[in-house]
Amino acid sequence: MTYVVAFDDSPLSRAALGRAVAFADAAEEAVVAVTAIPQNADAAREHGWVGSEESFSVERAAANLAERVRGVDPGVEFDFRAVDKYAPRGRVSREVRDLAVAHDATVVFIGSDNAGRLVGGIASVGQNVSADDRYDVHIVRHAGD
Repeated sequence: MTYVVAFDDSPLSRAALGRAVAFADAAEEAVVAVTAIPQNADAAREHGWVGSEESFSVERAAANLAERVRGVDPGVEFDFRAVDKYAPRGRVSREVRDLAVAHDATVVFIGSDNAGRLVGGIASVGQNVSADDRYDVHIVRHAGD
């Protein structure tokens, strides 16, 4: 069994990763951080996945993200899928969901500051990832301790 974290290196996704690691340590589970990376240099720079002077490739962005994941916990695995340059949120969330299923996720951790009271209220990738009933979902709404 595995805890999967939808990871984009945002403060909330880092908080979700930290939470998944803490829970996994207690339950002796594995943790995998997953990301869908658009083949889009501007988007990668905007998210901080590649530096302004760094040449862009999906592999470079993935390597940088994997390094950040290992900075939280060296035992966390990182996996990614490349998506089209202008992939809509639905495509990105489908790839994250497929990665969760591929890793046999028991729980998917999602950072979302606008989850509200209903999961259906989650904007962006979280809404579609949380809709899959093959795993439980843990929503992290606060980046602080």
